Amino acid sequence: MTTAAQTPTELRRLLPRDLVERGGCPFDPPAGLTARRGQAPVQPLRLANGAEAWLVTGLEEARAVLADTRFSSDRVRHPDAASGAEPRQVETRDDGMFVFMDPPEHTTLRKLLTGQFTVRRMRALEERVREIAVGHIEAMKAAGTEADLVPAYALPIPSLVICELLGVDYADRDRFQRNTAVALDSAASTDERARAGLELYTFMGELIAAKRAAPGDDLVSGLLDLPDNQLVDIALVLLGAGHETTANMLALGTFALLENPGELARLRAEPELLDTAIEELLRYLSIIQMGVSRVATEDLTIGDVTIPAGATVIIATPEANRDPAHWDQPDRLDVSRPRVSHLAFGHGVHQCLGQQLARVEMKVGLGELITRLPGLRLAVPADEVPLRAEMLVYGVHSLPVTWS
Repeated sequence: MTTAAQTPTELRRLLPRDLVERGGCPFDPPAGLTARRGQAPVQPLRLANGAEAWLVTGLEEARAVLADTRFSSDRVRHPDAASGAEPRQVETRDDGMFVFMDPPEHTTLRKLLTGQFTVRRMRALEERVREIAVGHIEAMKAAGTEADLVPAYALPIPSLVICELLGVDYADRDRFQRNTAVALDSAASTDERARAGLELYTFMGELIAAKRAAPGDDLVSGLLDLPDNQLVDIALVLLGAGHETTANMLALGTFALLENPGELARLRAEPELLDTAIEELLRYLSIIQMGVSRVATEDLTIGDVTIPAGATVIIATPEANRDPAHWDQPDRLDVSRPRVSHLAFGHGVHQCLGQQLARVEMKVGLGELITRLPGLRLAVPADEVPLRAEMLVYGVHSLPVTWS
C-alpha cells in the first residue's frame, strides 16, 4: 500500500521520461522541461498510469500554487494521481508526517518545531559547522591529495550536525543514510523502499525509547510529550531532510563551481560574494527534482488555467527557478547575480523548516573548501561523475577530486 511518505517517489515513476532523465550539461533541468520553456506556464500532463495531471513551470504560477492551501499537501485525505485512490474522510490525523498535512494539523506540529530552527540559533551553530568542515578537510589532506568528496566531506557535515541536533548517535549513520537513500530512489522496487522505511522506523523507535529512559538536551528529547508514532515520523522527516539535501547541494555545488572556473576564481577573489553565490547555486541547481506536488480540493484557477477539483499539480522546480521572465540568462551560473526569491526551499506554509541551517552549512562548507584547497579540481572527466538522476534529491553519487 502506498503511504503518504511514499507518494513523491511513486509519482515520479509515472512521469514521462524526458521530464526526469538528465543529459548534456549535468546542471541543467531535464530536456523535457527546457523544451517546454516559452510555452504555457501551466500545462496538462499525461502520466504513465493514464491519469491527467498539471505541470507548472512558471515561477509566479508555482508560487501561487504553493501559497494557496486549497491546493492540498494531505495525501491521506487527498490522494494524488499516483495512488488512483478516492478522497477519504478522516476526522483526525494521528501521525506526524507534517510535510503531508494541511492547516490546522500542519500548523500545530510545525509550531512545535519552529522554535528549534530560528535564524539566530542556526547562526549560533556556525562555529560548530566550521569545526566539522575544517576537521574533515584536514583529514583529507592528511590522507593524500585525492578523495571522493561525497563520503569524505559533503555527507558528513550535515549528517553530524543533524545528529547532534536530534540526539542521534553518529556511529549509527550507516543505518539511516543507507535506508534514506533507498527510500528516495525511484529506481528501487516498492518492496525495497518499504523494507528501508521499516528499518528507519525501527531505528527511530529505538532512539525514542532510549530518550524516554534518559532524556538529553536535544530536539527529540524536547518533544517527548508527543506520542511515539508522531515523534518517530517527525524525527525521521528531520533526519532525512537534514542530511540528504545539504549533502547533495555541497557536492553538486562544488562540481558546478569546478566546471565554471571563472565563477570559482571570482568567488575566491571576492569572498564577500559567498552569501549571494549560495543563493545562486540553490536556484541554478534546484536539487528537489519533481517531487513537489499538490492536489486541488476544488476547481481553482492558476493564471488563465482552471485546475479541476481532485487534480494533481506538479511543480517543476528546476524549470521554475530558471523562468526567463524573472532571470536574465537563467541557464548561466553567476555568483554575483542579485538575489531574487527562488523555490529551492519551497514557498508558503511548507517552506523548508531547516533552510537557515542549510545556508549555514553550505556557506561554511563551500567557503572552507575553496579556501583551504586552492588547487581543488576534478580527478576524473566531468562526464564520468555519476549523477543521482534516479533520486528525488538530485546530486552526484560520488565526486572524485584532487588538489596540489
